[in-house]
Amino acid sequence: MIDNVTEEKNEKLPLVALYGRTNVGKSTLFNCLTEKKQALVSNISGTTRDSNLGIVEWNNSAFEIVDTAGIIDYRYIGKKIKSDDLDEMVQAQAISYLEKATLLIFLADAKAGLMPEDIELARAINRSEKYKKKTILVINKVDSLRAEAEAAQFNKLGLGEPFAVSAVSGLGTGDLLDLIVNRLDKKRKNKAPEKYGDNDLAINVCLVGKPNVGKSSLLNSILGYERVVVSPIPHTTRESQDTKINFKDNLIRLIDTAGISRQGKKGKGLEKFGIEKTFSSLERADIALLILDLSEEITHQDLKIIEEINNRRKSLVIIGNKWDKIEDRDTKKWTEFLRNKMPFIAYAPIQFISAKTGEKVGKIMDLVVEIAKQRKLALSASQTEKFLKRVVKIHKPAKGKGTKPPRIYEFVQEKNNPPLFKLRIGPNDDLHFSYVRFMENRLRERHGFLGTPINIRVTKDKKSHTTYNE
Repeated sequence: MIDNVTEEKNEKLPLVALYGRTNVGKSTLFNCLTEKKQALVSNISGTTRDSNLGIVEWNNSAFEIVDTAGIIDYRYIGKKIKSDDLDEMVQAQAISYLEKATLLIFLADAKAGLMPEDIELARAINRSEKYKKKTILVINKVDSLRAEAEAAQFNKLGLGEPFAVSAVSGLGTGDLLDLIVNRLDKKRKNKAPEKYGDNDLAINVCLVGKPNVGKSSLLNSILGYERVVVSPIPHTTRESQDTKINFKDNLIRLIDTAGISRQGKKGKGLEKFGIEKTFSSLERADIALLILDLSEEITHQDLKIIEEINNRRKSLVIIGNKWDKIEDRDTKKWTEFLRNKMPFIAYAPIQFISAKTGEKVGKIMDLVVEIAKQRKLALSASQTEKFLKRVVKIHKPAKGKGTKPPRIYEFVQEKNNPPLFKLRIGPNDDLHFSYVRFMENRLRERHGFLGTPINIRVTKDKKSHTTYNE
């Protein structure tokens, strides 16, 4: 774990865990209660691998909810699992939340009826008085009176009166929320802290890259524990995972995403949906950490990911992972190699790390904090005017088409986070694109904007007699 990093816990909020066999609608119910499309939903069993966390607010109260992977091996309940097998790691994570939760929601499927897997899971829960006491039995997919009547058969599970809902239509979910809030600690009225909302002041950092380059390993290395399941099998992570940490008094939201590959984007199935959610997660981010596997070649896929990051005007850090596998560990040589491969993102810092051993991982968060600060940098009108006078003195504006030298009338910053500048020239002037790039480079030399794309918008309008090229 990195020094000065602590995970931001909703310590004032009780935790409610959704569990049950696979494909009973846990992710759909999670999305319904949190009023977000955070969890990946599919009719394919075992869609959820990493557990999703969200906040539910109801009647001036709030609680944290976790959507776990479907529990298919009941032998593990109440036991600690240590294994390198992917399925067993998924089960271990799901069961760990059963231990932590204040309240448990056992979810079954009314349309499928009472299944042997439901019975086996209920037996395992009934063997533990601790789990049984904090369990609410909820029957999903109750969309009709007939289905509601059929839900009565779940009384056989011995987990109390079944509560009928439809996660798709929302039927019964309000009453379920009333029940949950009443079952939670009545002495505390838990309002969700404002800073945990979508519009909080957190620095949003998205971990992206091809499948199996070490994104989840890096997240776990930062946190110091296995927040997400790590496996050598590509596409282990199918859903974007949000984890909030506090680093040197800075709230940072880390978003681990599914691996992006050309095949996955064009193909079908869960990988395609996972990749679509990755691009959606990138929209929420301020900074992207592009993880590269240094033991493999830089490919067109890596360059395509950079293009997607650039198109969305996100700040960028290049993470050279698996540094421990490199024999010739010459950082200067490797930096030059990567710069040559990706010359169009010279503004992005490069950090070589080993997520496996933790080597240099701590430097990433320092970069994130500094980039977030410089991304929000706003230059005053006097600063941009002074900058422009200095730049045209060094190098006069270069013309594009025509014979007339262009005149620059104004250079101002219109926005920050990310920075947007307006460069105004005469209505009949044409400025060569290389001069815009020259100005961008001088801006970085003078003011920084580390790891952040700068957009300079050229407009043609003579509103002032003041020029800066004479």
